[in-house]
Amino acid sequence: MFKKAAVVGAGTMGRGIAFAIGVKGIEVTLQDINEEMLELSKDYIKKQFEISIEKQKITEEEAAKNLEKIHYTTNLEEAAKDADIVIEAVLELMDLKIELFKKLDDITPSHTILATNTSTMSPTEIAAATNRPGQCVALHFFNPVPKMKLIEIIRGLETSDETMQKALQFGELIGKECVQINEFPGFATSRMNCLIGNEAMNMVMEGVGSVEDIDKAMKLGLNHPMGPLELADLVGLDTRLRNMEYLHQTLGEKFRPCPLLVKYVKAGRLGRKSGKGFYDYSAKK
Repeated sequence: MFKKAAVVGAGTMGRGIAFAIGVKGIEVTLQDINEEMLELSKDYIKKQFEISIEKQKITEEEAAKNLEKIHYTTNLEEAAKDADIVIEAVLELMDLKIELFKKLDDITPSHTILATNTSTMSPTEIAAATNRPGQCVALHFFNPVPKMKLIEIIRGLETSDETMQKALQFGELIGKECVQINEFPGFATSRMNCLIGNEAMNMVMEGVGSVEDIDKAMKLGLNHPMGPLELADLVGLDTRLRNMEYLHQTLGEKFRPCPLLVKYVKAGRLGRKSGKGFYDYSAKK
C-alpha cells in the first residue's frame, strides 16, 4: 500500500520523519528548496542509522539496504510524482502550507494521501485548497522523531474514514503509536503543551523562579521527561511563537504569547538551533 513516500521540508521534523520512514525499508524522498538543508539531512540520517545499529535495532546489512532507499532532491515534482503519501513539514505558516498543497494536488497521483505535520493549524483549511479534501489529514509527529513514539492523527472536516484507516496503518508500519483526534485548534498535545510552556515563560518573566528551577520542578515534581522551557528551546522559540499566535487568534486570551517569548525571538534567541534561548548552548557546539 505504501511503497513510496515523500517528505517536503528538510528541517528538524522533516529529516526525522524521512528517517523514520526509511529505516523501515520504505522508499522515501526528502525534498527541500535549500541544498544545504538536504546535505545536513544526509549527515543526520546517516548518524541515526549508526545509532540504530549500535542499539541493535537494525543490522548493518539492513541499514545499508534501507539507507539506499532514501533520496534527496530540490525538485518537488520529482519527489512527489509517484508517492503514495506525501508529508508536509514546512514552516507553520498557513499561506505557505496552502500554496504547497495546491501544488501537490496537481503533481501527485489521484490515490495519494496528502498529510500535514502541523502541530496547531487546521487540516480542513489546508485540505480545502485541493480537489481531494477526503484524502487530506494531519500527521503530527513529535521531536525528536526517531525517539518519540507518538503520531497524532487529526481528522479534518472532509477527511474520509478510509484515509483515517490508511493513516493508522501507515503509523503502525513505521513503528509508531497513534491517537485519533478530531480537529480543533492545537489538537490535544500542542494545546496543552503550549499553555504549560507559556505559563512557565510568564513565571520566569515574573521572577517566580529561575529557568533551571522551573524546569526541574516540572521534571521531578510532575514527572515530565523534559522541562517546558528546555522543550521550547528544542522546538524552536520562533516556531513556538507562531503556534502561540495562531492559538491566541483562534482560542482567545489565555493563549496570548508571553512577552518574554516575543522579545527572545526578536533578539534572535531561537533555542538550540541558534545557540541560545532560555538556555545557552554555544559552549556545547
